[in-house]
Amino acid sequence: MELVGISRSKQFSPNHTGNDTQIFHLTIEKLIAKGCKIREYSEEEFITKELPYRYYFGMYRDKRSVAKMKILEQKGCFSINTARGIECCYRNNMTQTLIKHKIPYPKSKIVSINQDVTKAIDELGGENVWIKRGDFHAEQDEDVSFCKNPKEWNTLIQKFSHRNIQSVAISEHIEGDLVKFYGVMGTNFFYWFYPIDMNHSKFNQEIINGKTHHYPFTEKKFQFICQKAAISLGIQIYGGDAIISSTGAIHLIDLNDWPSFAPCREKASEAIAECIYKNFKTLSNYGQNKLCVNTKI
Repeated sequence: MELVGISRSKQFSPNHTGNDTQIFHLTIEKLIAKGCKIREYSEEEFITKELPYRYYFGMYRDKRSVAKMKILEQKGCFSINTARGIECCYRNNMTQTLIKHKIPYPKSKIVSINQDVTKAIDELGGENVWIKRGDFHAEQDEDVSFCKNPKEWNTLIQKFSHRNIQSVAISEHIEGDLVKFYGVMGTNFFYWFYPIDMNHSKFNQEIINGKTHHYPFTEKKFQFICQKAAISLGIQIYGGDAIISSTGAIHLIDLNDWPSFAPCREKASEAIAECIYKNFKTLSNYGQNKLCVNTKI
């Protein structure tokens, strides 16, 4: 099989460029070992070039990349993750989708920055809320911020306004252990860990929840919730964050398409390659060879 791999632009790998690059290239190595021919393109190249291929995999996130992949998919091409799935992981989309599908998620409100956020915050219990950029993933530390009072949240809203960010997702703060997780659909791979214990961080927001208490919880239930959330968003290669409360209650607080898998990248790359290979092998066996062209956006 001939596959196209699209790497992630450095702009969308804040503080994790090296980790994202490593998992991407390890996956390519595993696919080559399975007999695949890989054509690798940067996200910038993918946006500007006309590519006459059918099967794509990648870590692309630029909205122009997503728009172009949507066109390709409409013309009969396939991507893992899909363009729709990646778009569903933008903060507002993710929040609304997980709540709609009854995934345990903090009480949240989607608010335009032109509105007074005070009412929404009062409805979530007043002080101590998370205010997150709504239109995309976090690209810098302020894009996911813990706010304790009106001064802090108003200052943050002003910063978003200056950056032309038009909406925010506001969520209640839930006390408990922060857990990170990674999964690959259609495989046995699922991995979780406590980031505080492993000194694993992107923007140093993990310290808000304090030290890990290792509250007991049901791992099978946790995995089921994570998989259900990934299915609801339409992504196969995923990772995210959850809070485990003192009672063992589980709340997902974030879910992303194809994260870095930094603590487990060797095993993860094997599972990702297996997922990609099996899906595209099944499709190729149907004998559909339509090429995708004319995808300018």
